[in-house]
Amino acid sequence: MAIKIEQRIKGFKVVDEALERHVVVEEKAGSVVQMDESLQRPEALIGITYRIKSPLFEHALFITINDVVLNAGTPHEQRRPFEIFINSKNMDDFQWIVALTRIMSAVFRKGGDCTFLVEELKAVFDPRGGYLKKGGVYMPSIVAEIGGVVERHLIAIGMLEGQSLDETQRKYLAEKRAAYEASQGAAALEPGDGFPAGAQLCSKCSTQAVVQMDGCATCLNCGNSKCG
Repeated sequence: MAIKIEQRIKGFKVVDEALERHVVVEEKAGSVVQMDESLQRPEALIGITYRIKSPLFEHALFITINDVVLNAGTPHEQRRPFEIFINSKNMDDFQWIVALTRIMSAVFRKGGDCTFLVEELKAVFDPRGGYLKKGGVYMPSIVAEIGGVVERHLIAIGMLEGQSLDETQRKYLAEKRAAYEASQGAAALEPGDGFPAGAQLCSKCSTQAVVQMDGCATCLNCGNSKCG
């Protein structure tokens, strides 16, 4: 009889300890800070400034995105954008720049998924037409390029996954490019100088890098081909 009572007491202790651990875990989970409007701006934030130069503007735009680090030093640590500023010597566009940055900053501080901003901004087209950046990347508008900067930043802090080519794909495209330049008798270009003259715009990666190879249109930037 004494043995049974002792076993029951031990059983109660086990259950009690399990419940205590559960409560502690729930308390810790409840203390995890999430991004929302109630979060006060810290005295100092981590920021990165990006410079973009468009032929549509006389002066460059400087885009600064400041991040807040939530739950620093814990397994729940994460870095999230908190505010954005755009500066330029060109004051003609001051009003829409201020409006855009205030709206975007409000979306950042709202919490949740803010990655939709990238696609929304990149889908804006300038009625005067877009332009090609260095390297042959097509930008439909200056707003779209701001979206590209936001995309780069969200990839850098881990909110978006980058779509980079693996080593095999890069090697394949390098061989294709070398073969094309050799067939055209063109001098090889240094990295970053762009793609061969006469290349067309790729519908997949929006880069002026599509050439005719073996009777097939092939993109030397992303590898997209109409022949599969």
